[in-house]
Amino acid sequence: MRYITLKMVAEKAGVSVNTASRAINNKPDINEETKNRILKVAQKLGYIRNAAAVALRTKKTGTIGVVIADNSNPFYAEVLNGMEEAAREKNYHIILTNTQRNYKKEEEAINLLLTKRVDGLLITPVQDKDDDIKNLIDANIPFIIVGRDFKNIEVDAIYNDEVKGGFLATEYLIKKGHKRIALIDGFLHKSPAKGRSEGYKKALDKYRIPLDESLVSVGDINIEDGYERTKQMLKKNLDFTAIFAYNDMMAFGAMQAIKEKGLRIPEDIGLVGYDDIPFSSHISPALTTIRLKKQELGVESVKLLFSRINGSRKKMKKIILDVELIIRET
Repeated sequence: MRYITLKMVAEKAGVSVNTASRAINNKPDINEETKNRILKVAQKLGYIRNAAAVALRTKKTGTIGVVIADNSNPFYAEVLNGMEEAAREKNYHIILTNTQRNYKKEEEAINLLLTKRVDGLLITPVQDKDDDIKNLIDANIPFIIVGRDFKNIEVDAIYNDEVKGGFLATEYLIKKGHKRIALIDGFLHKSPAKGRSEGYKKALDKYRIPLDESLVSVGDINIEDGYERTKQMLKKNLDFTAIFAYNDMMAFGAMQAIKEKGLRIPEDIGLVGYDDIPFSSHISPALTTIRLKKQELGVESVKLLFSRINGSRKKMKKIILDVELIIRET
């Protein structure tokens, strides 16, 4: 493949390489008519800006690396939309990697993105381990932890108020008359699972309902595990009347298991999810859930990263986004 160079554009337009460069990079100190003529020539020839050459000159690649834990989860689709929107406003592009909630793949993704010389990283870590995060700190690489938090490491992070979310979900069920409320949670090494569990316990404590550990089940955060956990609890006859699920995906699985048992929602078992992904309002019955500011999570994570990339901020910063209860039919 033969690439059109800046020199070829300059020769065809009858200007110097420097003038052609200033036109293509939209510099202010160039005649508008000359700039338009050069841009037309560049377009006609099929000139593509050499990002590698620009990176060598500016020491910036104009790219952000994004390490997503699971891009099959609709929650991340909205977060990514926010990231892309905010990055585009800064004339930046995103390179996306998916770890499938596997720490080894997370390490590989980070290393791959660093070989691409990205200017910074946005990471939703698996949290099985934190060696890769500590290595980034030691290497002074700009990065932001998104949707998670490390209590044992000082890092830039943006995440949701998970304790409040867990509290609101559980309190809603209590106010509907439920006292035997099951929690289907994610693995507790993940900060959101830990926070939602804490909120669940706070609500029980506030309304003086004893915590029954047999009603707490943890597992993977997908439909299949939500289904299996609920099926197992129903089989044990634990006499619960409501479920608070870690996320909407697990709630969908719980809903399937409840219906298979011949029970009705919410008449027999109440159900509250978490995330408010788009499907939640379209299933039947429509899912009551905790709404997160997913788009804002993506946008603000990029802004936080840029304040680190451009050196305008030295101190570590944590941003906690508010959540709200969305009442529907379950």
